[in-house]
Amino acid sequence: MSILWAAPGQGAQYPGMLHQLPDDPLIQACIAQASAALGEDMLALDSSQALQSTRAVQLCLLIAGVASARLLIQRGHCPDYVAGLSIGAYAAAVIADALDFADAVQLVALRGELMQAAYPSGYGMTAVVGLELGQVEQLVAQVHSPVQPVYLANINADNQLVVAGSVAGMAALAELAKAAGAGAVKVLAVSVPSHCELLAAPAARLAEAFAKVNVCPPKVRYLSSSSARLILDADKLRDDLAYNMCRVVNWQHTLQTAFERGVRLHLELPPGAVLTGLARRVFKAGTVVAFQGARLDTLDVLLNQASRQDR
Repeated sequence: MSILWAAPGQGAQYPGMLHQLPDDPLIQACIAQASAALGEDMLALDSSQALQSTRAVQLCLLIAGVASARLLIQRGHCPDYVAGLSIGAYAAAVIADALDFADAVQLVALRGELMQAAYPSGYGMTAVVGLELGQVEQLVAQVHSPVQPVYLANINADNQLVVAGSVAGMAALAELAKAAGAGAVKVLAVSVPSHCELLAAPAARLAEAFAKVNVCPPKVRYLSSSSARLILDADKLRDDLAYNMCRVVNWQHTLQTAFERGVRLHLELPPGAVLTGLARRVFKAGTVVAFQGARLDTLDVLLNQASRQDR
């Protein structure tokens, strides 16, 4: 039984998320390392006010994912696969020893700044539940225009899609989606239009910064949430990380790829359990669990059992 560690994306954040990580010296050391990399206190970034910033949100997500993974590794565990939804890919790359944590902190800080500067207001992301991909694509084509751009951004499940774009464009699409029978339409806690061509220019600038950073071939099998494929090459990983902000996330197919490759235990790293809910649709014959809310000794048992079965 192979094991996948999955890191969530923007929208999973909540106030106090770093302060609620396990009280362990290794966790504190990880937070301190991130603070040193930027010369600021990372624990000041998870307040309600601070989390209004895209930069703060993305840094908190990176730190939470890496810190919890390091704690599990210290306890003797190791994943067979890693994957991350959007910004979660950076935590996955660090866990796979492909990207130095301090470099990741600096790159994520820049990523958040570039995204926020490009669209400081008037844009975001909206989830549409209950419609199929073809239906949402038709609605996007119907609504999208230069004055109210809207794009398909995430394929999270067969009936859970996310669109990104202007507030006006998303509002127009939301009305059509409800009329078409959508079970729910929800504006997400994301203040930028991620995973569409609106972020192509910021992604290109981030790629320039990535060119100056050492990226290694992953030591743990890394699944791209954009292509839903395994990435083994350092340059391809560099491209995947730099440009994932402007590429559609296909999390549904990423999970399917993991399942087809023998993954039967899906562990979601902090914060939250959004990915756990999505994984239950794919891993019906396996086990899905979220780090958050689980006892460490319970996780030890699950991970040890899965490792023994894999052997």
